[in-house]
Amino acid sequence: MAAAETKSTILPPDYKPTDKEEYMNPVMLEYFRQKLIRWRTELLEGSSETIEGLKEDNLQKPDIADRASAETDHALELRTRDRERKLISKINSALEMVEDNDYGYCEETGDPIGVKRLDARPIATLSLEAQERHERKEKTQRDMRE
Repeated sequence: MAAAETKSTILPPDYKPTDKEEYMNPVMLEYFRQKLIRWRTELLEGSSETIEGLKEDNLQKPDIADRASAETDHALELRTRDRERKLISKINSALEMVEDNDYGYCEETGDPIGVKRLDARPIATLSLEAQERHERKEKTQRDMRE
């Protein structure tokens, strides 16, 4: 199936992917493409709101406690936006995988990631089993360093 085929696929309004249908068929791919685009749009809108809020907020408050509180809030907001920026990058990568028809398959094993996992975490790149192996390996390496 060509990437252009995904774009011309019409998604029924009440569609929800299931394990009973062909994995990553055109309708399922379109479902995940739209889900990823909506998520990215929400993150970008939140980012714009943060930028506007930071422009309007004045950190030069007369009370030192108010200033410290405002600076802490700003730092937290900027950390959140940095995490969201990284998330947007992962969403963009997932969208590229949709376009290339590689979406939904484990980058380690090539096996299907699974509809339920992708619905819960559309940017997942590993199957549940591969993710668990990866986390066990990380934990073992972390324990060895301590």
